[in-house]
Amino acid sequence: MFGINGLLMDSSAPNEGDFDEKDLQLLEHVEDDFDKSLEELADELDLSKSAIHYRLKKHRERGVIKSVNATLDPLAFGLNMMVITNVSVTHERGYAEEIGERLSAVKGVEQVYYTMGDVDFVVISRVQNRTQMNDLIDEIISIDGVNETSSQFVMNELKTDRKVISNMSEQMRAGIGSRTD
Repeated sequence: MFGINGLLMDSSAPNEGDFDEKDLQLLEHVEDDFDKSLEELADELDLSKSAIHYRLKKHRERGVIKSVNATLDPLAFGLNMMVITNVSVTHERGYAEEIGERLSAVKGVEQVYYTMGDVDFVVISRVQNRTQMNDLIDEIISIDGVNETSSQFVMNELKTDRKVISNMSEQMRAGIGSRTD
């Protein structure tokens, strides 16, 4: 499956299930605001600063914490048109990775997902105007192997929260480590 950066992702997480409740609380705090100091986190979670530091380091090394970066508001840059494009392609050996990489390289594309069902890929893009949208769709259509596209235009973004821990139900949290795919 292709993730947010268009990289082919394995469906299992590194060392999946190796989290205790303090880990989940810590990850939820840093997912919400990574600028919190070790002191603040230690006070909020009733752990020592060294325990917080050790846990954060462990989660970085395991790949649980992928990166630390600023969340920018796309609307501040005039990127107020979000387009969801379903892409159907010719099925040839290696098509998923090759076409997925090419879709991911299109400027304006934020997310690419390789899917099963009626369409092969779902592409999420942002542009400033209709001309840019037409250019983006033309670039997608020009990729060898792309047969058909169908786009929807987002009228209102109701939820764009990409947080993991705080978006999990209690049942999901309880199921960490006991998955039975």
